[in-house]
Amino acid sequence: MSSPSAAAASADATDVVVRLRGIGKTFPGVVANHDIDIDVARGTVHAIVGENGAGKSTLMKILYGVQKPDSGTIEIDGRQVSLSSPSDAIAAGVGMVFQHFMLADNFTVLENVVLGAEKLHGIGDGAREEIRRISATYGLDIDPDALVEDLGVGARQRIEILKVLYRGARIIILDEPTAVLVPQEVEELFDNLRELKSEGLAVIFISHKLDEVLSVADTVTVVRRGTTIDTVAAQSVTSRQLAELMVGSELPSPTTETSTVTDVPVLQVRDLTLPAAVGGRPLLSDIDLTIHRGEILGIAGVEGNGQAELVEAVMGMRPGATGSVELSGQDLAGLSTRRRREAGIGYIPEDRHRHGLLLDAPLWENRVLGHQTREPNVRGPFVSRGGARADTERIVRDYDVRTPGIDVLARALSGGNQQKLIIGREMSGDPSLLIASHPTRGVDVGAQAAIWDHIKNARREGLAVLLVSADLDELIGLSDTIQVILRGRLVGTFDPASVTPQQLGSAMTGAADDDPGASPA
Repeated sequence: MSSPSAAAASADATDVVVRLRGIGKTFPGVVANHDIDIDVARGTVHAIVGENGAGKSTLMKILYGVQKPDSGTIEIDGRQVSLSSPSDAIAAGVGMVFQHFMLADNFTVLENVVLGAEKLHGIGDGAREEIRRISATYGLDIDPDALVEDLGVGARQRIEILKVLYRGARIIILDEPTAVLVPQEVEELFDNLRELKSEGLAVIFISHKLDEVLSVADTVTVVRRGTTIDTVAAQSVTSRQLAELMVGSELPSPTTETSTVTDVPVLQVRDLTLPAAVGGRPLLSDIDLTIHRGEILGIAGVEGNGQAELVEAVMGMRPGATGSVELSGQDLAGLSTRRRREAGIGYIPEDRHRHGLLLDAPLWENRVLGHQTREPNVRGPFVSRGGARADTERIVRDYDVRTPGIDVLARALSGGNQQKLIIGREMSGDPSLLIASHPTRGVDVGAQAAIWDHIKNARREGLAVLLVSADLDELIGLSDTIQVILRGRLVGTFDPASVTPQQLGSAMTGAADDDPGASPA
């Protein structure tokens, strides 16, 4: 494998559109980037991979003008630039598509695209024609007059790409762009990226899914502990070799191997229905499911089809739901979320920042969060600071949460370490049921392997798990049974031992209602 400097030396200087040299960035107590060198060539997809906390996000924020480097230089199209804001980056031809879409659902495509860029082509026919031109040129297939709320996740991803192209981007940064896409949508996105590079654009692709990286990238740079480790041609390495470069170990597998399912029901949901707030199609319709001790039930679905509402209804976070929810024979009707937790539910939320952590609180206070009525966090009616701190130290050790100490603020941890802290906290309550929503979203292969191991170990000890994930390989590998949710209904039950990601993707989009791999829900 070639070193970054060797790769840079061999590149034709006229083809390099982004040259980073000696980039360094330090935050209080943390060296985020140190002496990073990367060359990105015109007409290529250049992937950047690394563990959570390796420095990828900081590096991309520097290139997009969100943060200023402490040292090093940035060259774009052979000219050294100073980027003090995203506006500077956009003016230099750099656009960024973030993992979480920034679209207004009640606006049309045109209104979303021109927002903040009205001076370019106006807000009427001129803008509409430019959107159609860009869409046709790059194969994006976007109707400028479509309402965003009527579009699927793949189309929304293409709108975000269209937004940066509309602003003149020649260098496009994509942050975890496939996190919420089904396999068919991933292939469509990759076709779009190939079209972009064929037109001479450069794409910087950030992902933890190494097989996807190798299928679409021309070049891969590995970042570890804030510095560049290697830059390699994608066709010259395997995903396992990349994983070893990233974390020093082989690519993990979610496979659960032997079955541990018993005949003892833990969660029983019957006729669960959740009406929409303002009329229209119910958010959930007649949901029936059972999870037994030692069983992982996976829920597959395109985002927005009711999986989040299902989780929130079981957790007691959605008023207005009808039907029954029982936990180990106990009717949970009328119980608050806190009472349901106390009854034996552990909860890994979909959005760890909004619902899982107090980002500006230290780790030991986050240990108490959601468990403030239970030992070791309380002594009598009072919070036990000593008990919470001691148990946080245990979680840090047992779950390999990499932190300088338990008084560090939660926002200072990488995404993977934040997630391991949450999982350690939720497992510590000795739950009978774990609801895990996207437990490894946005975490690196090392943290992913650790999270899978914790879930599999708990399953062997009798834990029942409701697993919601957009990672179909994860669902197939971990689950004992998979059910697909579409427009608020469970529409099919699949055997993970025989189903393929493509079959699940078809069921998730309603394209294969009579798929032979599924049984009726």
